[in-house]
Amino acid sequence: MSNDNQRHVLSALVQNVPGVLAHISGMLASRGFNIDSLAVGETENKQLSRMTFVVVGDDRVLEQVGKQLEKIVTVVQVLDVSSRDFVERDLLLMKIKAPAGPVRSEIRELVDIFRGKIVDVGPNEVMVEISGRENKVQAFIERMRPYGITELARTGRIAMVRSDAGSPRLSDSPKVVSV
Repeated sequence: MSNDNQRHVLSALVQNVPGVLAHISGMLASRGFNIDSLAVGETENKQLSRMTFVVVGDDRVLEQVGKQLEKIVTVVQVLDVSSRDFVERDLLLMKIKAPAGPVRSEIRELVDIFRGKIVDVGPNEVMVEISGRENKVQAFIERMRPYGITELARTGRIAMVRSDAGSPRLSDSPKVVSV
């Protein structure tokens, strides 16, 4: 039996042309699929971008999202990353109230514990960079709330299948588009 609230990490290799992101996100939204996380960036091939996104639902939702994505002309390949052994990362930049003195020292210590970096220091706040699995980033956010978060920005999740784990497609008949 499938878990209705399972998080699926999908990776779509798409042609790097204007409007691809809008087309894909619009298509998913129009069919009632919610994207929990989305990250887009160039790949090793400048003609292609990789979209990594997280959708929540059962296996039927995963199958429908895959079918819809593979119908889009600019989508070259769709992978269900979460069905394999994979590495994922999320990046966070956060400004925290941190007046000089013991509070700033406490924050610095917590940043070190979470293996983050202080990337900017102002008179009354610091900017911190943290990367890691989603639960680590979320735990750091919760730990910083009592100090006062003044601004926060996060990437969507990025993920790759480990080298020896293979790269399964969502469908048995892979879509091939020449670019």
